[in-house]
Amino acid sequence: MSSDSFASRSGLAVGDQSYSVFSLSALDRFGVERLPYSLKILLENLLRNEDGVSVTAHDIETLAMWDPDAEPSDEIAFSPARILMQDFTGVPAVVDLAAMRDGVEALGGDPARVKPQVPTELVIDHSVIVDHFATTDAFHLNAGLEFQRNRERYQFLRWGQQAFDGFRVVPPDTGICHQVNLEYLARVVFSDDDGMAYPDTLVGTDSHTPMVNGLGVLGWGVGGIEAEAAMLGQPISMLIPRVVGVKLDGELPAGATATDLVLTIAEQLRRHGVVSKFVEFYGPGVANVSLENRATIGNMSPEYGSTVTIFPIDDETLRYLRFTGRSADRVALVEAYAKSQGMWHEPGAEPVFSARIELDLSTIEPCLAGPTRPQDRVGLRDARRVQRAAVARVIPPSPGPSNETPVLVRERRELVDGGLDAASAESFPASDPPAASGPTARIKRPRLQADLDDPGPAISTPTMVALADGTRCEIDHSHVVIAAITSCTNTSNPAVMIAAGLLAKHAVERGLTVKPWVKTSLAPGSRVVMDYYESSGLLPYLEALGYHLVGFGCTTCIGNSGPIDPALSAVAERLALVSVLSGNRNFEGRINPDVRMNYLMSPPLVVAYALAGTMDTDLTSDPLGVDTRGAPVYLADIWPSPAEVNETIRDSLRSEMFTDAYGSVFAGDDRWNSLQVASGQRFEWDDTSTYVHRPPFFDGISPEPLPLVDIVGARCLAKLGASVTTDHISPAGSIKLESPAGAYLIEHGIERKDFNSYGSRRGNHEVMVRGTFANVRLRNQLVPGSEGTWTEHFPDGEEATIFDAAERYLADGVPLVVLAGKEYGSGSSRDWAAKGPKLLGVKAVIAESYEKIHRSNLLMMGILPLQYPAGESRESLGLTGREELSVLGVENGEAREVTVRADAVEFRATVRLDTPRERDYLRHGGILPYVLRRMLAN
Repeated sequence: MSSDSFASRSGLAVGDQSYSVFSLSALDRFGVERLPYSLKILLENLLRNEDGVSVTAHDIETLAMWDPDAEPSDEIAFSPARILMQDFTGVPAVVDLAAMRDGVEALGGDPARVKPQVPTELVIDHSVIVDHFATTDAFHLNAGLEFQRNRERYQFLRWGQQAFDGFRVVPPDTGICHQVNLEYLARVVFSDDDGMAYPDTLVGTDSHTPMVNGLGVLGWGVGGIEAEAAMLGQPISMLIPRVVGVKLDGELPAGATATDLVLTIAEQLRRHGVVSKFVEFYGPGVANVSLENRATIGNMSPEYGSTVTIFPIDDETLRYLRFTGRSADRVALVEAYAKSQGMWHEPGAEPVFSARIELDLSTIEPCLAGPTRPQDRVGLRDARRVQRAAVARVIPPSPGPSNETPVLVRERRELVDGGLDAASAESFPASDPPAASGPTARIKRPRLQADLDDPGPAISTPTMVALADGTRCEIDHSHVVIAAITSCTNTSNPAVMIAAGLLAKHAVERGLTVKPWVKTSLAPGSRVVMDYYESSGLLPYLEALGYHLVGFGCTTCIGNSGPIDPALSAVAERLALVSVLSGNRNFEGRINPDVRMNYLMSPPLVVAYALAGTMDTDLTSDPLGVDTRGAPVYLADIWPSPAEVNETIRDSLRSEMFTDAYGSVFAGDDRWNSLQVASGQRFEWDDTSTYVHRPPFFDGISPEPLPLVDIVGARCLAKLGASVTTDHISPAGSIKLESPAGAYLIEHGIERKDFNSYGSRRGNHEVMVRGTFANVRLRNQLVPGSEGTWTEHFPDGEEATIFDAAERYLADGVPLVVLAGKEYGSGSSRDWAAKGPKLLGVKAVIAESYEKIHRSNLLMMGILPLQYPAGESRESLGLTGREELSVLGVENGEAREVTVRADAVEFRATVRLDTPRERDYLRHGGILPYVLRRMLAN
């Protein structure tokens, strides 16, 4: 119950309903009307949760008097209204809660106390794999394989649903969590049984949780570890953020899509610098951005580093709520609450911001992003030049005619890691650059990758292959072998999905076909998509091009693309093959291990490149093919007009499609309901399971934390470059037969065909610790020229897998350190990217800078995140990674800096524990032991 020091509790009448609210008007004397929308939501959260301990009157006053120019330093405790999970991150979270019950009982407590304190919803969307495609039964075959592979995981989740009150599961084959959240779960304004109304807020165990920001709901991605603590009632510790305002003017021109808009925003906000900041849209152009387009923009927040990217509530919000089947009472409450709290968007209002950017929507042009990062935007007209330059970077120049196929060069890049070139590195600042001169920065046409020198003609190495269906074809560099309409980023948006269907219709009518080497797939984030595809009559045209439904889930976007044709896989090491997808991430090694280059683009462009079959083409001037009369067909010939798209949406998409699709969203099908489920408050662990294992995180836990100690005599496990992602640290995709994880599964009787993915096995720490740093494209600079999970063991200098070397270090009692570059841990909110290193024996990471969520995950697993002094790096300090390292001053617990000694080198490193609460977590060995001990103490 709130202390309510400001007498802010008041009433709100909405029709014949009365609600209690914590009114921001009680703080008018602080000038709160000037605050950005997002901070008003945080302020209400503090008012409602004031208890004199976690939230004090001083905290409320500090936020109410927010200084937009101040460096973030004031800690507040944010209490989300609910938690959103997906199964890859949700299963290990529920595994931890089950293990925590065991730990509580071992220490004499009541295990039943371990349960969610806030509503928690988990959507199973990450497990379906595109094994079957381009056939009418692909969906049913893939769904059957999904249940066959994941039966143990699904049984465990059903156990959790009955064991934990307040925990609900959306069964598989329903949709993608963020799209389900947008279309159904999000309340925008909550109303509880006591008649209290308050903003819908959340944290999610997926970094793309900000998709719901488009609906005016404040929420962001956190690691599964932090989400577990929030489930148990622990507030989210955070610094009051800076807020960047983006003023919108104009409207999108014909031919430009929401995907083009978000890729432009991603590039520009990365360049401006919004890491760990809130981004908020305002101005007259907001009304011209549809809710679906807003959701697309919010979805890609992690790609440009912001915590949230939010749109305030307005008439467009209400339209979407009505159209997606929310009740009239809910819509009326949202409108009344927003207007009474000063949270309604007024086009002429100018809130105060830490920085302002202006964007004229009419300047957006068709584009894509790649080939290895989502912020590397490429104008459509420049795509061929960029692709040729990318191929030239990994293919050695040919000295002359030769019958031999060149092998891809495993370059050792001194400047950047992760497959990035110097030009793209410049567009990816490690930390926020100085603000542009003047109060407002105007977004201008960016310097595209293609503005560099023309790389000249394409490198060509044609290779004849025989595909599995008997087709013989010639494969070359830049050939598109995967073309996937996938991901909630775009499939939540009827405008781009209908555009893809219409483009397919026009292509089929002109006699065009997809190239035989292209693996096509359609994986919407909601069943509503298939309803309006059928209603519009566009589905047969998509299927004629191989775009049959393969599943309702993330699929290719998270690396569940399934295998490409064996003949293509056999030549993949010799050729630079390409995937195109309507997703949000394209890091190398993520989409498919046989595909080096990946491009993000709108769904209609995905279809277009499937028709072309190669990235070595200019779609603005080269034909896609020839029609039945032999006449060339260009992209402009089959691109649908805005009027055609809008008319099709109007005629085929109906509100009842949403209410029908979500009427029984938690029910599940016969397969789900036929699963045998154990009962009881404690889980009965099966030691033979390779999916669900009791984790060791609570083994031997003591009632009180042990004293912190310095790290002495450590060795470097991995020396990594810049932009190393959580995909590099803990991959989610396929498990290689020859990997440590593959060897473990073989030893436990699992056949290669049943390996499934790393993501699906996150409930088993034995698989995941072996998969840590196992990305096939990881480059550990301790072993120059290598790719994959290799390191050098010291002091003997023997090369070994990272897992095997770590096992030797653990046996010898040697602590481990990781040396990293800029933006360490970018990408997914993957908690196993911290859990895995913890189990390998990593005590500290020293990096030039961190991505927000991963830094948080490290400290919450008890790993010390350290940062080089400003302007310094391991290169400037002369660190090779072969030294014996010590970190001194850790035992202090409150030190802002520590001393690092590496043989003859000594320097001071910043301790990246940014709040007092984070220091408490580290003292306890992580947030989960901290929560468990507090639970017992209370």
